[in-house]
Amino acid sequence: MEKYLRFFFVLLGAFLGYEGAKYLVSEGLISPSINEYYVYGFLIAIGIISGFGVAPFLSWVIKSILNKANKLVHKAPSSELASGAVGLAIGLLLAILITNFLPEIPTIGGYLPAFITFLLGFAGMSLGLRKRDDFSKVFGDSSKNHNDGVPKILDTSVIIDGRIADITKSGFIEGPILVPGFVLEELQHIADSSDVLKRNRGRRGLDILNRIQKEPYVSVEVYDKDFDDLTEVDSKLVKLAKLISGKVITNDYNLNKVCELQGVSVLNINELANAVKPVVLPGEELRVHVIKDGKEQGQGVAYLDDGTMIVVDGGRRFIGETIGVSVTSVLQTAAGRMIFAKPKAMEKAL
Repeated sequence: MEKYLRFFFVLLGAFLGYEGAKYLVSEGLISPSINEYYVYGFLIAIGIISGFGVAPFLSWVIKSILNKANKLVHKAPSSELASGAVGLAIGLLLAILITNFLPEIPTIGGYLPAFITFLLGFAGMSLGLRKRDDFSKVFGDSSKNHNDGVPKILDTSVIIDGRIADITKSGFIEGPILVPGFVLEELQHIADSSDVLKRNRGRRGLDILNRIQKEPYVSVEVYDKDFDDLTEVDSKLVKLAKLISGKVITNDYNLNKVCELQGVSVLNINELANAVKPVVLPGEELRVHVIKDGKEQGQGVAYLDDGTMIVVDGGRRFIGETIGVSVTSVLQTAAGRMIFAKPKAMEKAL
């Protein structure tokens, strides 16, 4: 690209030199004793040298502008690009309608069209960006998938947890799932940690993301926009959720509370897990496998398939065996649900 830009500026310099010589000759501004071909050759040579001299600097400026514009376009949400393009098109259309009558104005009529076109185009694009939500309602928001669900933003903890893969596969989550770039960076940092446990957790999170992305039942997008004015990932998640009117999916208790204080909707995986656990009422009978001692004397501990702990009074003698129990009470705690039961019969279950 740099070679083409330099070649362009050399040609431009030659063209400007030619036009300058043509103007001097046609206006009689050179001495009659000087051959006009010498003037053409001299000014064209000056133009070529000048174009070659300024080409590196101008090429660097143009490349810098293009690179910055490219980064901004990639970071900007598709909804912002669409609304900005619509606003720009409307502004340019108005400029065309207005500037048809401007050349008739004396003196300034030839300069006003370019100025008004730029002004209305910029104003239309700015208005389109500010009214993004209104344009989305009229033309459809391309940042959402076909079911028009609210975007769901994943935090690092819920990705590492892994249960989000099974939940999305079940079809209970609608709308696009967004993985912010700063969350992905944190996940990669954890995966590169020198601590074995952290490294395994990070790699598990990356495996979960790859698993979700390969499945056809959900749309997963990496959201590259970052917030350089914030350092905490949780603060960035809250700001992003407010910006796109999305919901945060997490199992982090502190993030859950921060989102609630900021008025951001939260989908807590732990709350969902507790909500879908089977309801067990006192008096019901269950068959459980007692696996270890309880805290109190004579108690045994068993677990349901969903991980719910059952404390069996007098179940210590049945460790390692499957027995029938009768539920006596159910206790709901912040850590989850606990079930207390007694052996259905004193003899060992067959």
